[in-house]
Amino acid sequence: MNMREVLKFYKNKNVFITGHTGFKGSWLSMILIEAGANVTGYSLKSPTNPSLFNLLELDKLVNSHIGDIRDRENLLEVFAKEEPEIVFHLAAQPIVRDSYKDPVTTYETNVMGTVNILECVRHSKTVKSFINVTTDKVYENKEWEWGYRENDRLDGFDPYSNSKSCSELITHSYVQSFFADCKIAISTARAGNVIGGGDFANDRIIPDCIRAMIKNEKIIVRNPHSIRPYQHVMEPVFAYLMIAKAQYDDRKHAGSYNVGPDDKDCINTGELADIFCKSWGIGAMWENQCTDGPHEANFLKLDCSKLKNTFNWTPRLSVKEAVELTIEWAKVYVNGGDIKSCMQKHIKAYIE
Repeated sequence: MNMREVLKFYKNKNVFITGHTGFKGSWLSMILIEAGANVTGYSLKSPTNPSLFNLLELDKLVNSHIGDIRDRENLLEVFAKEEPEIVFHLAAQPIVRDSYKDPVTTYETNVMGTVNILECVRHSKTVKSFINVTTDKVYENKEWEWGYRENDRLDGFDPYSNSKSCSELITHSYVQSFFADCKIAISTARAGNVIGGGDFANDRIIPDCIRAMIKNEKIIVRNPHSIRPYQHVMEPVFAYLMIAKAQYDDRKHAGSYNVGPDDKDCINTGELADIFCKSWGIGAMWENQCTDGPHEANFLKLDCSKLKNTFNWTPRLSVKEAVELTIEWAKVYVNGGDIKSCMQKHIKAYIE
């Protein structure tokens, strides 16, 4: 699908984003603003300091509502007032290790948050397209060497992954129970590990690499042999936009979709660190410091045949290119440059 045509579709559309102050939500917000959409966001304050949302001053460009996705009454009130046509649900507690530390908040946010936004959609007279953004970790991980498909069993291991599996099941239940005979199209999108400029989260490999470089320290790699489907953040964000448009135009496109890189870009964390060090240049080194931390999957890949065959979609950036773009952003940020112009350049190159 032509990405220029996808962006043209969003001009003057009323779009509602939960989790708009997060890393991926900020990228999605900026791309929609550039496309001329009317963007409303509902989220807690930015989860990191610094944050991409604040650096881009998106609060001046987005109709931003600071609120908790668990507060259904407030969410319903904001939603009814804004009357969106298209909804992207990104609000979540997204860190695996944090889910072990606080499983209750993780489940409350990721499970009941999904129920709450679906209640908003159910009572709406304006919504035509809804995307629930989940994760590649929703599948029961059997350490297979091949990619998981959309019809494989959902059963995430840790509280984060499992809560996202629940979010998928809740969405499916609502589709069958409330949306089967209406005009609202609903999909879930299961994306692989994303990297890109503006991610300041803890316990993520590329942000950890950049923080180490800023401090002139060695990079610590916790699980160098774990294989993940790494991709630049623009890949899933544009896929969400594409799916939302397609099902807005024709409900037959509603469903569940994996969004990930090709097999050649599913690499282990040590290889990713090697690419980072080579791309960063002088002084970049990493060392293995395996810890006895909580369980995490060792091998995880996605089969994205459904997305490719349905929309003639293909990943546009290799993992090496994704790392290089992230480093370019990071060096602009570290040197006090114009990160917004840097991102606009990356977006323009991506769609062309």
